[in-house]
Amino acid sequence: MSCTVEQRKQVRRAARAIRDCAPAIAVDIVAPNASQYDAWTLDAVLRGPDGVPPAVLRELALAGLTLRPTPSQAGFQHVTATA
Repeated sequence: MSCTVEQRKQVRRAARAIRDCAPAIAVDIVAPNASQYDAWTLDAVLRGPDGVPPAVLRELALAGLTLRPTPSQAGFQHVTATA
């Protein structure tokens, strides 16, 4: 199995887990050719501007993803992570 396939699986696993554990409004997976990071990317929008919940950080860490700094906007927290 190639590294790209494994990275895609990591991002998909994390996306499913975040949908289940957080007040997620949207969770999207972006392919490397469409991502500004040139990597499999998870983009999520969560309710509340108070930061990324610990459960979300845990899922990102378990999946081995790198959290990218993204400011909160208009009462929502935007989370971006790459494989």
